[in-house]
Amino acid sequence: MYHWNEHNEKLIRRGEIFISKDVIKNWNKELAIMNRGKRGRRYRFPNSFMKILGYVRVYFGLPYRQTEGLIRMYSTMPYVPDYTAIHTRICKLDITIKADALKGNIELVVDSSGIKVTNRGEWMCHKWDGKRKGFLKIHVGVDVSTKQVLAVKITYEHSHDSKHLKYLLGESAKFGTISKVLGAGAFDSRESSDMLANIEAAPAIRVKKNAIPNAKGCYPRKLAVLAQKVDYKKWAASVSYGKSGLSSRSFLP
Repeated sequence: MYHWNEHNEKLIRRGEIFISKDVIKNWNKELAIMNRGKRGRRYRFPNSFMKILGYVRVYFGLPYRQTEGLIRMYSTMPYVPDYTAIHTRICKLDITIKADALKGNIELVVDSSGIKVTNRGEWMCHKWDGKRKGFLKIHVGVDVSTKQVLAVKITYEHSHDSKHLKYLLGESAKFGTISKVLGAGAFDSRESSDMLANIEAAPAIRVKKNAIPNAKGCYPRKLAVLAQKVDYKKWAASVSYGKSGLSSRSFLP
């Protein structure tokens, strides 16, 4: 039996970071104005406070549960909204961010994950048929600094990851200049290295285990193969390859 209350609490606590207490200075005054002449249930949280949560959520790419975690630790606040209340109020507010404000250098992590189409008849299939059921693949591009998903593409299971790198780069480039691309060996190919060289993005893609240092017209990939074959740990540290694991968070609820 899965304990959903504990799971929710873990997701909420991820957002517990410090925030200035000045946001509650005019709390009661603003609420009095908002509730003046209002029919039905009265507002408990001022619009200015909810807007702050909305902008923080957009800039940091936080889910609603982690947004709740931002204010959980402040006992001086009159009330603490849960993630459902935050969702309801934010969706009713005008929260707009200029595209130019988001643009800058992007360290992009590319990754993919499979999703089963259905669980129906799973045991019967395993017991009698022996054939594995198909699944869909989700290819994503995630900004390392903001943790935001910049590009998404859904394909069939037999579609190779490297074939969709061009699309992920194109969509992510709308948000800024891509300075580095991190990815697993599934994105390793000479075509991928050429694409990164064309946009002048530093490659941080792990090469395949059977890769050979043969340029064949792609010198950047040859350098990557040699660097990883000689000393993989040194290469991983030099390109901060550990950041590539951040993409897995985009598949979490």
